[in-house]
Amino acid sequence: MTTEFDLGRLLAERGAERYELHGKYLNHQLPRMLHIIGFDKVYERGEGAYFWDEEGNDYLDMLAGFGVMGLGRHHPVVRKALHDVLDASLADLTRFDCQPLPGLLAEKLLTHSPHLDRVFFGNSGTEAVETALKFARYATGRPRVLYCDHAFHGLTTGSLSVNGESGFRDGFAPLLPDTAVPLGDLDALARELKKGDVAALVVEPIQGKGVHEPPPGYLRSAQELLRRHKALLIADEVQTGLGRTGDFYAYQHEDGVEPDLVCVAKALSGGYVPVGATLGKDWIFKKVYSSMDRVLVHSASFGSNAQAMAAGLAVLSVMENEQIVANARATGDLLRSRLAALVDKYELLADVRGRGLMIGIEFGRPKSLKLRGRWTMLQAARKGLFAQMVVVPLLQRHRILTQVSGDHLEVIKLIPPLVVGEKEVDRFVDAFTDVMDDAHSGGGLMWDFGKTLVKQAVANR
Repeated sequence: MTTEFDLGRLLAERGAERYELHGKYLNHQLPRMLHIIGFDKVYERGEGAYFWDEEGNDYLDMLAGFGVMGLGRHHPVVRKALHDVLDASLADLTRFDCQPLPGLLAEKLLTHSPHLDRVFFGNSGTEAVETALKFARYATGRPRVLYCDHAFHGLTTGSLSVNGESGFRDGFAPLLPDTAVPLGDLDALARELKKGDVAALVVEPIQGKGVHEPPPGYLRSAQELLRRHKALLIADEVQTGLGRTGDFYAYQHEDGVEPDLVCVAKALSGGYVPVGATLGKDWIFKKVYSSMDRVLVHSASFGSNAQAMAAGLAVLSVMENEQIVANARATGDLLRSRLAALVDKYELLADVRGRGLMIGIEFGRPKSLKLRGRWTMLQAARKGLFAQMVVVPLLQRHRILTQVSGDHLEVIKLIPPLVVGEKEVDRFVDAFTDVMDDAHSGGGLMWDFGKTLVKQAVANR
């Protein structure tokens, strides 16, 4: 006799064990870290730009699952599309037929990049980058890919080889023979291209780590250099794409930029089904898949599955019908301008930058003697602790989820769902002002928590 699986009952019976289960069977450092910074909450449900804890308190999400929740949580159109595709009982993933949904999603995606012709569907951002690296190497016959300092392109081995953060790379050598160049440095790019072995430059139009943009005109000039040397331009739009920066793709902010390969993922999923896509020019795909013998030379077991394709189609429909890109631009401009107005008010606030709803808030060394001493104490223990000191009260006092933009960075990155509006801007700016007032008072719980972080940082050395 078999017992029917009951997910609701299982969660009711075992859901309270979530942190213990994770600590015992998964990454044991995650629950430990969450406990130290007070992020070990129990969230029961989510909708749009909010989620709720077990006591019914609402939390504003300014992190969007690192950009996955572009439309917020559980958008009804995406949810219905997934119900519909499951109810259709399609003959999915037979591997030896051509289902309609992948072709329809590719067609729709390519309307936003009319200079590109074909799409490969995988399951994640790092897979999309891996695909671009393989295609660029094969199409050009060259081994080396250039990337920018401080870049983040994923954590699988190929993507890790073009990752500009040593903390992610340490201990995983040997990696692929790729080379870093400073973001925005055309002379450095030209020097590497003259060696004749460069397949491509992979670049984020806005870097996720620290929210850094190249100088105006860099992408267009880099593209011209690459073409002159018969190398390719790969735009990593995994986080910046699908409206995040106020245009469908971030590279579209600069006239004349037409990458040879474009990587997308995250928001294309609707927050439900993992999906990644690599868009490219026809000649590149035809060179990789040059004969029937090579028909499966690059593939993914779950790539193009019906659930992922349905989610992607629903996401693109919502983006058009609800003017998501325009909202990201307008709301982002409002949020960034209101935060930038605080730079002169707070000496610990150094800069506010970004585009659309991808905003970096950077903190810096204060001028006053009292605050400078406390800042120096934190920096001596570990760079990035002050930003974490801001993140914690935003969650604990104001129920707003944010996070530091990267390891050893005094930058908070705001990447909320693209559906946020003026109400959410007001809530965040009011909360951020309260936290900064506390920090500049020279006392309060923030600096007490800072001492705890210092002790922990020293203990981890």
